Amino acid sequence: MSVRTLGLSDQLSRYLQTTTVRESDDLKQLRLATSQLPEMNMQISPEQGQLMALLVKLVGARRIIEVGVFTGYSSLAMAKALPDDGKLTACDVSEEWTKIARRYWAAAGVDHKINLRLAPALETLDALLADGEQGGYDLAFIDADKLNYEPYYQRCLELLRPGGLILVDNTLWGGAVADEEDQSEDTIAIRAFNEKVANDPRVMSSLVTIGDGLTFAMKL
Repeated sequence: MSVRTLGLSDQLSRYLQTTTVRESDDLKQLRLATSQLPEMNMQISPEQGQLMALLVKLVGARRIIEVGVFTGYSSLAMAKALPDDGKLTACDVSEEWTKIARRYWAAAGVDHKINLRLAPALETLDALLADGEQGGYDLAFIDADKLNYEPYYQRCLELLRPGGLILVDNTLWGGAVADEEDQSEDTIAIRAFNEKVANDPRVMSSLVTIGDGLTFAMKL
């Protein structure tokens, strides 16, 4: 008999965050500041940030690509886990949101590790490839516009070294991926992306039910 994933009640979620999450003060302050924004639901959870920092350490990452920065919580969590000479290339188009990110990166003393590129992410990724950066990165995190997940993934896969890891957020999309009546553009795009990764012979992958669904894809 298969065992279903345990659902998180509010009580169990509180237990998880108060018992197992080690959130530094700078991350907490950024999370609380972001919680005042109308778009607060775009921020990852503390437990996801902690997992991503752990993964940075596990893969021995020194160079990271992030597609979609928002106010910088995930960037901050990963940059803090990088060695002092590590580098994170952060791709976003919003001056407003990344202004918040830059303030907290600087306060945490990791701004020297982060190269913010304010331009459409596909342009930035294509520029990195044109500069011969193929195979030069250890980890990528994709959390941006859903219609471009597949081209982001393809470019990040080229930029990663063998054994490098791609993380992709929101791949359960609030459960909409399993709702056949939901035929919105974003939902269709995420369904297609999930099928693509599940059948991609270039990676080993797993979709885990943390947050809104987080896909792991390790380049073979």
